[in-house]
Amino acid sequence: MKTLTDFQKLVDAEDFLSFFDIPYDQTAVNVNRLHILKMFSGAIAEVDGKTGLAEAEKLTAYKTALESAYQTFLTSSAQEQKVFPVFQQEHKDVVKLTEITAE
Repeated sequence: MKTLTDFQKLVDAEDFLSFFDIPYDQTAVNVNRLHILKMFSGAIAEVDGKTGLAEAEKLTAYKTALESAYQTFLTSSAQEQKVFPVFQQEHKDVVKLTEITAE
């Protein structure tokens, strides 16, 4: 039986995916590892914010969150998801075509 104690010992994306018996494509994980884990950690915080969840309910919610994060990056890119601040920042050295006017 899997426990929260076992869950808390996990380190990398492959550990989490294997723990929850989620089949995964190693290439997809290699490319999106940090993004998957970042999205997953946000979901963990949401689950942990709920009171009254039993251990099994938490683990089920964690699994659902990890599956969702993993699936997101199979069909979308890191640039589209913008889970890290670097993708959310406006770049000051970029001039948009809509800002260019002709006189």
